[in-house]
Amino acid sequence: MLINIHSHSPAQKGEWVIQNKYAGFDTISTQGNYSVGLHPWYINEATWEPAFLEIQQAANTTAVKAVGECGLDKICTTPFPLQETVFAAHIRLANAIGKPLIIHCVQAYEEVFALLVKQSVEVPVVFHGFNKKLPLAHRITKAGYYISFGKALQQPRIQQIFAALPLQQCLLETDDAAITISEVYTWAATAVNIEKDLFSLHIEQNASALFGNLTQ
Repeated sequence: MLINIHSHSPAQKGEWVIQNKYAGFDTISTQGNYSVGLHPWYINEATWEPAFLEIQQAANTTAVKAVGECGLDKICTTPFPLQETVFAAHIRLANAIGKPLIIHCVQAYEEVFALLVKQSVEVPVVFHGFNKKLPLAHRITKAGYYISFGKALQQPRIQQIFAALPLQQCLLETDDAAITISEVYTWAATAVNIEKDLFSLHIEQNASALFGNLTQ
């Protein structure tokens, strides 16, 4: 089974997918697996609190496996103090319901790390869509957090970073890219020189540790 922890599309045959919802929380089906959160790009000061109430209701259902994606982004137009307020609310929610947190971070790693500490995060944390440098990746894993890789694994530089990390803290995703999760698995397995079927068992174990029993 191929595990895709961050996608915007439903699962295909042979896949276990967490489908992200940043709106339309009432469309969540009991048949799938979801993450719910307010993406920093789409936070509105006038409407975020009612939307967050919907997220809280959805997050308590069994179909929702994680809170997010949420986090901080210094290149979007949403005021940064508002982003911090909303991100802190997501951390508290994840703590309260005991579900992992999926992080979106752009040019704000110091602030994200600081808020995770300030809010005393108690749940697994996944930095998704990683495409930065090895020292930052090491800092994330040494803090006990997970890193999810997607389309960037096409790059030899990112494959080298992936190979240098503890495999038990790595996950894979497609996000909204025009790629398949099978392609991502191929790139990742090549990076660590492990046969693809055996490699997939490692990722399945990682996902089970975060999200519990993996059912379609």
